[in-house]
Amino acid sequence: MRGAFCGAQRLTAAAPGTTACPMTEQALWRPYTQMKTASAPLEAVRTEGSRIHLADGRVLLDGIASWWTACHGYNHPHIREAAARQLETMPHVMFGGFTHDPAERLAARLAAMLPGALNHVFFTDSGSVAVEVAMKMAVQFWLNSGKSGRTRFLAFREGYHGDTLGAMSVCDPEESMHAHFDGWLPRQHFAGLPRDGASAATLEAMLAEHGHEIAAVIVEPLVQGAGGMKFHSSEVLAEVARIARANNVLLICDEIFTGFGRTGSLFACDEAGVVPDIVCLSKALTGGTMALAATVATTEVFEAFWSDDPSRALMHGPTFMANPLACAAANASLDLFGREPRVTQAQAMEAKLLAGLSPCRDLPGVLDVRAKGAIGVVQLKAPPDREILKRAFLDRGVWVRPFGDIVYLTPALNIADEDIATLCTAVVSVLKEAEAPLHKGATV
Repeated sequence: MRGAFCGAQRLTAAAPGTTACPMTEQALWRPYTQMKTASAPLEAVRTEGSRIHLADGRVLLDGIASWWTACHGYNHPHIREAAARQLETMPHVMFGGFTHDPAERLAARLAAMLPGALNHVFFTDSGSVAVEVAMKMAVQFWLNSGKSGRTRFLAFREGYHGDTLGAMSVCDPEESMHAHFDGWLPRQHFAGLPRDGASAATLEAMLAEHGHEIAAVIVEPLVQGAGGMKFHSSEVLAEVARIARANNVLLICDEIFTGFGRTGSLFACDEAGVVPDIVCLSKALTGGTMALAATVATTEVFEAFWSDDPSRALMHGPTFMANPLACAAANASLDLFGREPRVTQAQAMEAKLLAGLSPCRDLPGVLDVRAKGAIGVVQLKAPPDREILKRAFLDRGVWVRPFGDIVYLTPALNIADEDIATLCTAVVSVLKEAEAPLHKGATV
């Protein structure tokens, strides 16, 4: 029965003599959604290229590549064929006590692609867990090095690192969607990015005072993604790295959003010539086909765990760690980065997004228009009514999902020029017609 579950409601009747509770009729609990008031989700039935086909016959041009993951577009034949071949032989095997070629090859290829001595790859199954593992690595690095008490982190305001406990604790404590958990989360240190001499001095002072208890500094390089698509220069990132090094704390770069070409370089760290101690990867790792993440450490970090003492090992192991099917898809995605001009396409997209979105600068409700690689952002002076905007985008046949005070585009890196133009035209026209902003929103 096509479309029967679009409202995520169970179709079973209440038992005789009872009354069905509306809350118990919700079989699916959707992400970042107030289930009581949300409109029914769209039923997707097929994807191809940069398009999502719906059960009702509509076709949407995807402007956000499924939360930034589908870097090659949907259903790329090379990735699909690699996953199909792997599915026939071994879709999964536990990674405790076993290894397999897809994981071995992927780890070696990631180590070769990443800068410096980032040579040791620990696979997980989501970006948030990759951050958790990075934090755990950093704390245990100091414990294994004979230095106790370094159990806290320094993170940056307007940053966002995920939805699990540790990751939540290093998100902006006031502005992120996790702010109401303040008081329950582990306490961390927060600073502004060192964008000028004063903010750099403040960061230096914080690390000088609290460095004895800080395991690592964690940063999203060049673009703070879900915290509002805030950009900073490669010089700012280099200054973060310099200050961390000067104060003998580890540096974690969260490249979950920025990795694999999104900012116009293969990894955002490359643009600044920064080599972190630990880097987190996910999102586009498998080309948007399935869940996989990686936490990659330098040889120096890895060697702190290399011991005859079992207690010095990293005691972590997700059940689906290094899933062969996901690793096969990721290897195929890396093939495409090697033989197709994805990074060049992302670089070229910056000018196209900026030109296409620039008419928004003339709108009274717009604060800023900016682009970085394959990221285009219109920042509004106040948060809009997201539902009104989303409906207006759907009426134009595009999938754009505003959050906070921004409307943004992060399409597939190989999207056609005419599709970029269509997305930009939709953003400009919707914002021109939009009513005054009404209320805040936080979903992505």
